[in-house]
Amino acid sequence: MAKRPQSKTPTTPKSVLVHFEFVHPTAQHVCIAGTFNDWHCSATPMISLGDGRWAKELLLPPGTYEYRLVVDGEWVGDPKANETVTNPFGSHNMLLRVQPPA
Repeated sequence: MAKRPQSKTPTTPKSVLVHFEFVHPTAQHVCIAGTFNDWHCSATPMISLGDGRWAKELLLPPGTYEYRLVVDGEWVGDPKANETVTNPFGSHNMLLRVQPPA
């Protein structure tokens, strides 16, 4: 009897919980748009914590992502971002590097 080839299950990198925080004293609506959600400016709303504080947690697979914040319809940078990259619109996208879990 011939042996069947063993099927190998592809290993998928585990997602990592990424925490975003943003402060804007007059913001009414804040979202995160980036390569992880096809730049849909309303797909990932942040949660208001009160007093102008906003937060969001995302589960993202390891990789490098670009993103910006959308505050009341205006695209802005994240002041807490460590890295940026120039975008085609003459401004900067924030660069997020998600490392695999240890």
